[in-house]
Amino acid sequence: MNNEQSLIYNQLFEIKGGNFIDAGSASVNVKKTLKLIGIPSEIIYRVSICCYEAEMNIIMYAYRATLDFSITPDKIVLKFNDEGPGIKDIELAMKEGYSTATSEMREMGFGAGMGLPNIKMNSDEFYIESEENKGTNLFIGIFIDRKTDNHDKSEEIA
Repeated sequence: MNNEQSLIYNQLFEIKGGNFIDAGSASVNVKKTLKLIGIPSEIIYRVSICCYEAEMNIIMYAYRATLDFSITPDKIVLKFNDEGPGIKDIELAMKEGYSTATSEMREMGFGAGMGLPNIKMNSDEFYIESEENKGTNLFIGIFIDRKTDNHDKSEEIA
C-alpha cells in the first residue's frame, strides 16, 4: 500500500528559531488535531511530549525548521527538518542531563538536558541525523495501537 493512499491527515508547520512568543504553537495544533479525530489520550500525551521537546529544541538552537505532521491508520509521524548549527555529537546529546543551553535559556526554565532522551523514551520509532553547520533531521513515529510497537529505536538514520 502506498503511503499517500493510507494518509489520513497531513499538515506542514514552519517553526522560526528564537521565536519564544510562538513557542509550542505547532505542538498545541498537533494535540488539538489528535483530540478532534479521537486518538486515545495516552497516545496524545506521548505525541505532545515528543512534539513539544523537538519544537523547543528548534526554537532554542536552529534558525528555522519545518514540522511535517502526518497520521496514517497505524501511526502518527512527526518529521522535523531544521537549518541550524547541527548536533556535534549525537551520542552525547542523547545522554540524560547533557545540555548545551545558554544561561539565558536556563533562566527561562530550559536546558535540563532531557529533550532528546524524552523524545526517544516516548516514541516507538526514533531516527536522528545531523550535520554540523547545516542542520538536523528528526523522525518520530508513534503507533496508534501499541501492539504494533516492535521496532528498534535506532539513533541514526541508516
